[in-house]
Amino acid sequence: MDLVIRGARVLDGTGGPSYTADVGVHEGRITAIGHVPPGRETIDAHGLALAPGFIDMHAHSDLALLRDPDHSAKAAQGVTLEVLGQDGLSYAPVDDRTLAEVRAAIAGWNGTGEDLDVDWRTVGEYLDRLDRGIAVNAAYLVPQGTVRAYALGWEDRPATAAELDRMRALVAEGLAQGAVGMSSGLTYTPGMYASGSELTELCRVVASYGGYYCPHHRSYGRGALAAYAEMVALAAEAGCALHLAHATMNFAENAGRAGELLDLLDRALAAGADITLDTYPYTPGCTTLAALLPSWASEGGPAAVLERLRDDREAERIRHALEVEGADGCHGVPVDWSAIEVSGVRDPALSAYTGRRLDGWATARHLLLADRLGTSVLQHVGHEENVRAIMRHPAHTGGSDGILQGAKPHPRAYGTFPHYLGRYVRELGILSLEECVAHLAGRPAARLRLPDRGLVREGHRADLVLFDPETVAAGSTYDDPRRLPVGIPYVLIDGRFVMRDGRRTDVLAGRSVRRTGATM
Repeated sequence: MDLVIRGARVLDGTGGPSYTADVGVHEGRITAIGHVPPGRETIDAHGLALAPGFIDMHAHSDLALLRDPDHSAKAAQGVTLEVLGQDGLSYAPVDDRTLAEVRAAIAGWNGTGEDLDVDWRTVGEYLDRLDRGIAVNAAYLVPQGTVRAYALGWEDRPATAAELDRMRALVAEGLAQGAVGMSSGLTYTPGMYASGSELTELCRVVASYGGYYCPHHRSYGRGALAAYAEMVALAAEAGCALHLAHATMNFAENAGRAGELLDLLDRALAAGADITLDTYPYTPGCTTLAALLPSWASEGGPAAVLERLRDDREAERIRHALEVEGADGCHGVPVDWSAIEVSGVRDPALSAYTGRRLDGWATARHLLLADRLGTSVLQHVGHEENVRAIMRHPAHTGGSDGILQGAKPHPRAYGTFPHYLGRYVRELGILSLEECVAHLAGRPAARLRLPDRGLVREGHRADLVLFDPETVAAGSTYDDPRRLPVGIPYVLIDGRFVMRDGRRTDVLAGRSVRRTGATM
């Protein structure tokens, strides 16, 4: 054995009862569980829990993994695999025009990327870039909004037959090259301009490759249940597996209504649907300030948005849509500026705004223009009762939705997984430790159809996390969001230590995790 872990409390990822055992690792695989002979290295794990590495089902580390080899934000949480390409907007597949537009549109998520050599254009080339060595493993979803921008630009109109064929081909190409499914951001442009029938056609392609559809649906506020129902019906029509992104029920309209969402999902599951979902264990959301704008204001892409914002008459139309009507970018709910907190800016000259709540449209407009749409925000609109109810559901998995950009990011980026284990298991008892690990490892691996990850089982990859159930906790807070967690001394990927004695090593054990059967 290369490594023997002695006396750990094994949480195998199935949700079944834990047990005490020795675990042996050799050549990157779990090769023995039970009584294990001596190895080259031994860890005394008495008092520690051993779990499969956690899988972040909703991550925005698309550029961070390339920019920051350390990536302790996730490695220190016990995350060994992240799913990228979320919310319909990412950096492959692209041409030069689309890349420039996407960079500007989601600078608040990932920065502009101008500090990186973006030497890829296809999904396969992006995954090849990850294979040069990253901190943790990464899977990828074909981003439907980027595909739409590539095929027909940022126009609010139906796709022509030729454009739809082009989008089908781009989605198929990405899946053939290793993507695990397709994402949408249906409150983000240009993805939100797609009709249900257009999305259904793309989902048929996803289904033909055995992938899954991961929508950020059309509303988490007014009309949230109808938006969930649309996705359930769409996936059923396409014959496609469905994974609901950050499946929350936010805003005052939805306080205490998580049960209605879960009833909808239970009816679909009973009828044979293949549905999972992810959530983060916090109440505020996080997005870009520009994402709140009405969709008509974003038609034409980032340059057109800025032009409208400079025009006083158009700016007044935008204000009225936000404050009176309830813009579709803000989930149909009139914006409450006092609930919007600036978490990061693109321009360092605007850093004084970080951590401040907005005081109205005039300040928001100024920031949008001065920061060239690069401002990220927290939106304090969630409900704790809903958060707790949804995380109990048997189709639930963990996803951080972690945006690492900005001086004051959401603490979920650094704290989601230990927060589940410390706050919601140990302190509140919402989930048992065994159940929680199944939500964070076993079920995500099953959704991704990974045959040798997500479980502590002989023959599986040694993607493992050792933590102390009595002390594990998120270090990150709203005031200090980049503090690392406590109580997670060891994390391994393919049997290699990425965290040892609570410190990040220099090991880059991560690689792309491609859909089974994809071409290389």
